[in-house]
Amino acid sequence: MASAVLFAITASIGNFLQGWDNAAIACAGQFIKEEFNVQREPLIVGLIVAMSHIGAMVTTTFSGAAADAVGRRPMLIVSAVLYFVSGLVMLWAPSMYVLLLARLIGGLSIGLAVTLVPLYISETAPADIRGRLNTLPQFSGSGGMSLSYCLAFRMSLMPQLSWRVMLGALSIPSLLYFALTVFYLPESPRWLVSKGRVPEAKRVLQSLRGRKDVSGEMALLVGGLGVGRDTTIEEFLIGRDDEHADEGLAPGPEKIKLYLPQEGLSRIARPVRGQSSLRSALGHGSMVGQGKPLVDRVVTLLGSVHENQPETTGSMRSTLFPNFGSMFSVAEQQQAEADWDVESQRDGSEEFTSDHGGDDTDDSLQSPLLSPHGSMIGAVGRSSSLLMQGGEAVSSTGIGEGWQLAWRWTEREAADGQREGGFQRIYLHEEGIPERRGSILSSQGGGVPPGGEFVQASALVSQPAFYSKDLMEQRHAGPAMRHPSGAAAKGPRWAGLFEPGVKHALLVGMGIQILQQFAGINGVLYYTPQILEQAGVGVLLSNIGLSSSSTSILISGLTTLLMLPSIAIAMRLMDKSGRRFLLLATIPILIVALAVLILVNVVDVGSMAHAALSTVSVMIYYCFFVMGFGPIPNILCAEIFPSNVRGICIAICALTFWIGDIIVTYTLPVMLEAIGLAGVFGIYAVVCIIAFIFIFIKVPETKGMPLELIPEFFSLGAKQDKEAGD
Repeated sequence: MASAVLFAITASIGNFLQGWDNAAIACAGQFIKEEFNVQREPLIVGLIVAMSHIGAMVTTTFSGAAADAVGRRPMLIVSAVLYFVSGLVMLWAPSMYVLLLARLIGGLSIGLAVTLVPLYISETAPADIRGRLNTLPQFSGSGGMSLSYCLAFRMSLMPQLSWRVMLGALSIPSLLYFALTVFYLPESPRWLVSKGRVPEAKRVLQSLRGRKDVSGEMALLVGGLGVGRDTTIEEFLIGRDDEHADEGLAPGPEKIKLYLPQEGLSRIARPVRGQSSLRSALGHGSMVGQGKPLVDRVVTLLGSVHENQPETTGSMRSTLFPNFGSMFSVAEQQQAEADWDVESQRDGSEEFTSDHGGDDTDDSLQSPLLSPHGSMIGAVGRSSSLLMQGGEAVSSTGIGEGWQLAWRWTEREAADGQREGGFQRIYLHEEGIPERRGSILSSQGGGVPPGGEFVQASALVSQPAFYSKDLMEQRHAGPAMRHPSGAAAKGPRWAGLFEPGVKHALLVGMGIQILQQFAGINGVLYYTPQILEQAGVGVLLSNIGLSSSSTSILISGLTTLLMLPSIAIAMRLMDKSGRRFLLLATIPILIVALAVLILVNVVDVGSMAHAALSTVSVMIYYCFFVMGFGPIPNILCAEIFPSNVRGICIAICALTFWIGDIIVTYTLPVMLEAIGLAGVFGIYAVVCIIAFIFIFIKVPETKGMPLELIPEFFSLGAKQDKEAGD
């Protein structure tokens, strides 16, 4: 897990460079205007700042498809190269046109970093700290701004200030970023799996998690390559399977065999007719069930998962199957350890077979996912499903937030009268703690499971991404999950964008991105020195001999420095209180801060009070913005889309982000002259109110949830909406 943190820090250097560039252009803007004599041309001033955003918008339009085609890591390397070139050109910049070109090149690199860093971190981070690690880009960006402001402040005290050095210094840290992305950063294991490069994906995942047994998560990565269209909610009582294999996979309609990711491991499940938390969350008999929801169905569904989460459950600590682990017989554990010893002696090339090096255009090309024997995913893994890490039992098969992945075999009669079958993917979530409750089982019409020990679970049941029908006769060994590497190599599945669940998620992602921009953060950010100077902050430090411009740069630097502990608090709360909570808790404070800024610009409160209140309000606005509305939109957009279209969807949301950013940045100088600070802050306050309502209704809580599971809820919510509409 330490490796996952280090890789996330490395990737987020791209955001550090973005923050550096943002602060540098904010400080250099006044000096650029003087040298090129464009003080009275606000449109040109806005273009200098917005040019990087235009470049970012250009790369954003193809970054998702490119990242899906060639990988996340190569695109981050390209971003580092573009940062370096941009810094060198800005250091030279003999004319306004060359400067605009440099800003455009820098924008190309920023677009790649802002789009792909959250994607990379989300695909490599453990579920229980994914939010914390994905807050690192915000922390790195603020750190870059702070250092850049410090450099600019020091240079502002010199007799002759060189804005070219201020901007060109970006090339130095970009060299470090290039070296780390080339020689240290691995590729995303999810992307590797999507291309059939499973052995490599497993090795990367083992490095990321710091353990050898990653069978459960590898199974999840493959199963998540497709989102079930016909996802349904079922309920089971699940117990230990001590039946003999010759009794069949499905001994009866009330007795189902569930296969775990480890080879040879299974559980017995009995359907029950209770009312699970997920089924209740669909709102049967409520306003939601009648198709008139006050809040989105996905918000309600995911909220029910977190509300009913057992108190002792951590995101990477499954209570469901570790308790099953306690049901293992001694013989089962001994056999598992023997299997582990045999498999651990094999060479990596012997553990797997992969044909991705062959003709990738052959759709029929099949390569076993993990086991060379065609057996269940995760044949290489300690079957007791428990690892000891730090003295605590950690599930190696759990997939996060108390969820477990399993499969069951189903058969039906085809049109030609023949029997056909396949495996269904089942995401299980514990509804209660294991007990001996024979009376409850009896009331459900079933017998007590072997040993009398069981757990009750909700289940999302759907068709898995891949399964092999030609192995029907071998199903006693468990599902032979196979990956069609040729089909995966063809690139993004554009048709997936039109799935109802994906369209639903795009509405959420694009909505929160555009509202974030129209809330005014980048407008305030890029023009903080000018805003504070216009507010009269020079009077605050005039007694120590600082000029107005130096004072505004210093206060801007102190403000970004104060943002760092605020982001640290957000990192602490992101995976505990959650994304939705942080958004709904911080946006009202943004509204109050903007209201104060409006007040002091409308009412004459005196120059000193005006300057002090403006400074404090801007600081509060910054600090609470970076706790919620700053990092969370990118985090959410990296979480809510299916694996097969995640890159494309994130690029679409990022494109929305940059369009809003360009509009805000380019129009702010004009708006400041036309309606003044009070009018600008009034618009931002109204947008914040709209954003609060949108988030309350549409944005679900995703903390700790496995990436592959979140799109299932959007798919299920879209299905329920369609049924309610019909």
